[in-house]
Amino acid sequence: MKFISINEAMKKGRGQVAVRGWVFRERGSNKFKFLILRDVTNTIQCILPHEKFEKQWGEIDKIQVETSVEIFGTIKKDSRAPTGYEIQVSKINIIGLSDKFPINKSLNEELLGDRRHLWLRSRKMISIMKIRSTVTGALHEYFRSKGFYEFQSPVIIPGGAEEGPTMFEINYFKKKMYLAQTWQLYAESAIYSLEKIYCIAPSFRAEKSKTSRHLTEYWHTEMEIAWANLDEIMDYAEEMTKYVLKKVLEKNKEELEFLGRDIKKLGPALKKKFPRVTYDEVLKILKDKKKMKVSWGKDLRTIEEEKFMELYDTPVFVTNYPKEVMAFYKPRDPKNPKTARCFDMLGPEANGELIGGSERDINIEELKKSLKSKGEKLEDYSHYFDIHSYGAVPHGGYGLGTERLIKWICGLDTIKDAIAFPRTMTRTSP
Repeated sequence: MKFISINEAMKKGRGQVAVRGWVFRERGSNKFKFLILRDVTNTIQCILPHEKFEKQWGEIDKIQVETSVEIFGTIKKDSRAPTGYEIQVSKINIIGLSDKFPINKSLNEELLGDRRHLWLRSRKMISIMKIRSTVTGALHEYFRSKGFYEFQSPVIIPGGAEEGPTMFEINYFKKKMYLAQTWQLYAESAIYSLEKIYCIAPSFRAEKSKTSRHLTEYWHTEMEIAWANLDEIMDYAEEMTKYVLKKVLEKNKEELEFLGRDIKKLGPALKKKFPRVTYDEVLKILKDKKKMKVSWGKDLRTIEEEKFMELYDTPVFVTNYPKEVMAFYKPRDPKNPKTARCFDMLGPEANGELIGGSERDINIEELKKSLKSKGEKLEDYSHYFDIHSYGAVPHGGYGLGTERLIKWICGLDTIKDAIAFPRTMTRTSP
């Protein structure tokens, strides 16, 4: 017989089936062996009567969790079975043995991290990885549907676009180089040819942070677009977020339910327009409604973002942060020169910044001033000045922390569960 998935077998509902997978749970007696079999689609109960397997019973009785098997038998509905169906087994092939699988309910987060290569088999991680696949697929679909071209840039670079101290230094044939924090400086070159570009690729930040929303290696979804202003860039960010969210709700309801995610909390983000407020307005709202006084000029900390977002059930765009605490490429706002033409899109439910974006400064003298004030060497940015010396146009873009979006959608406690093998200050293996 041709092997089919467990879901396909349950859709068939009755008759002869052949399925294969791994033993998720097992129990038995002298008369029966009960196996809960899992594959990527679902789980199903399989019953092996002793009387049918007398010659094979010795090896069947030794089957443990995560043994891989091929099952042949008759499927039927049974309301007592965990997923409503069971297979009366007529034949079993034991493919790969398993002995004392080292994952159990008593393991803490650190020990599960040490055994991540095996913890990926858990139904929790399978559910998250399926959702992650939907998210990244939807991101590609969205940008391509909007006429964007996928564009890749180097991961090994001579200098940065963000803060130097948060860059990973590497020895590149005895020359000092760095791992990229963003594709942005290269993307700005490419918009003069392709105009609308995007990329989903790893980025690296050497931030000494142990919070539930920081990784040192993460997947960065970035876009850059010619001729766009700040409002247009935020329009893309909002539309992209809603597109991804809609796809996950269409394709992954079962996975969200298994994770215990309250889907109703995601509904407002699909139905409502995301508010847009300035940094100045945020400070006033925090003072008036949360009794928190923040000195003007300071970047918003996690606690301030979370308190502010308690007032909203959708993501919120915060614009016009103080120029002096922003990256060098974010231009001053002519209407309020103390601030930059930039935004952070904050997530509800204490998820903090999901997306950061801005218009890009094309005034070379302003760029040099900003770089000098941040202690950067101008010669490291000579090619960047070149970009804006030949037909500069208004442009901008944003970067999404893909795992942060997944964390919010799934309702996860930590961003470490939003990626298969997390890298943090303290986690370098497996």
